Amino acid sequence: MVRRLVVALLAPVTWTPPEIAPTDWRTALAEDVVDLLATLNEVETAVAVTEADQWLADAVVWPGTTVFQIPRPTVDAVLTSCGRTARSASGTRAEAGHGYDQVAVVAGDAPDLPGLTIGKLLRPLSTRPVAVAPVAGGDTGLLGAAARLPLPEWLPALDLDRAVPAAVRAAAPRPGELAVTAGWHRLRGPADLARLDPALAGWDATRTLLAGAGILG
Repeated sequence: MVRRLVVALLAPVTWTPPEIAPTDWRTALAEDVVDLLATLNEVETAVAVTEADQWLADAVVWPGTTVFQIPRPTVDAVLTSCGRTARSASGTRAEAGHGYDQVAVVAGDAPDLPGLTIGKLLRPLSTRPVAVAPVAGGDTGLLGAAARLPLPEWLPALDLDRAVPAAVRAAAPRPGELAVTAGWHRLRGPADLARLDPALAGWDATRTLLAGAGILG
């Protein structure tokens, strides 16, 4: 059986609504993404943070969740850490990445992300080594990236805020090595709030925070 790991990268956010405290905003976004991961089937889940953001992981993860502590908040830092020792939320250490065949990394500022979109990110790995999902409505950035392990040597460093699918494809030895899957929006600026759909289930922490600030009705 193929072992799959989905990791939420809880990187520093690029924007916070002026009516909301930055710490509260980051915590709400992270909580909703972590709660989404808990609903996924046929995958194992984890979060990744830098040492400075360990507090955030401690605040939002479920008991027993694996926490990867990474040197920098980038996709490649997560992927290369998956075979190393990770610390679980209970404080125990485990080789959480050992034996995984596929790893997906998703941004921590997409609180209403549908689980199906993560599934679409993983699906191409049966025939291609790497897949990326773009940010809907944005010129730059990725919602997430997924790769088979061991990583292909051609895979460049990926920053979810700056990378674009075209640059990843240009690094591949053949264009068909990369799959570009369905995108989704991230909350990186005021215009992104309009893309939130109150009819979608979930994202309760972010919804409550925005409503309390009078931003969301």
